[in-house]
Amino acid sequence: MKIKKGLLLINLGTPDDPGYLSVFKYLRQFLMDPKVITVPYVLRFILVSLIIVPFRAFSSGNIYKKIWTKEGSPLIVNTSALTEKVKQKLPEYQVEYAMRYQSPSIEEKLKKLISLNLDEIIILPLFPQFSTATTGSVFDEISRVLKTQSVTPSIKFINQFYDQKSFIDSWEEKLSSFDVVDYDHILFSYHGLPTKAVDDIYDDSLCSDNDCENRITEENKFCYKATCYETTRLIAERFNLPSEKYTVSFQSRLTKNWIEPFTDEVLEELPKKGIENILVLSPAFTADNLETLYEIDDEYKELFLENGGKSLTMVPSLNDSSKWADSIVKIIGA
Repeated sequence: MKIKKGLLLINLGTPDDPGYLSVFKYLRQFLMDPKVITVPYVLRFILVSLIIVPFRAFSSGNIYKKIWTKEGSPLIVNTSALTEKVKQKLPEYQVEYAMRYQSPSIEEKLKKLISLNLDEIIILPLFPQFSTATTGSVFDEISRVLKTQSVTPSIKFINQFYDQKSFIDSWEEKLSSFDVVDYDHILFSYHGLPTKAVDDIYDDSLCSDNDCENRITEENKFCYKATCYETTRLIAERFNLPSEKYTVSFQSRLTKNWIEPFTDEVLEELPKKGIENILVLSPAFTADNLETLYEIDDEYKELFLENGGKSLTMVPSLNDSSKWADSIVKIIGA
């Protein structure tokens, strides 16, 4: 009997539209996740529902309006297009995509796959580097939905792929569209996390004790900071970039107690070193979204220019490139 398989690609999520109510709903679901804000429920409810979201929904809605397309949210558009390309490459698989927050939901799409009486479902969160706030949260939601089902097929969960050759190949192709030698410096900007989030993966030490900027070991192989630095090294090696030619930084910080160095502070300092023309890429994201299209390519670009820089060029994410679709096929072992 032929084995029937399904593949569920999962991205973070986006509001259904840039209006206040949709943004409010999205932010509330996102920030109420205990893997995102790790405080007791009552305190989290007060912070999120009564303080953060009512005010942030206005400003975030205005930002979403700036990046919204005729087809909808860039994250949805890109993830949907990628899914269609993967379907073409895996005609014998049932391929779907879902968002951890909002629509289409993990519950909806996972139940759809289960209803097809598949033998195996492969879950691929589209986050190259593991973190509890992204991949860990997806795992929790998958587990929650599975507990409600009478029949559970074999589940294969892929928790990270930052060092997969095909993934690095995809970034090599993307970066090859730019003549890297023409830029004074290359900035690899990753989404930030609280320092506690990376410290928590260690049993009896801290991230700062594990040389995470320089190597991957048995102790730090699931440390988000360590895998971000390793991703950078693997991409840099493809272009023979010396270490002084590039910098790793972390964006979207909420407090000073997040992983350093901070992207905004790095961008303020680079012009003081005579670095005026930079190329920026963010290999933490596989599809363009608010953090790449607005935070880097608008807000951070303005910051860099205000501090003496002359040009900041943003490298588009992998989105729905054929190379990236091919990579997914290899990552899942099809």
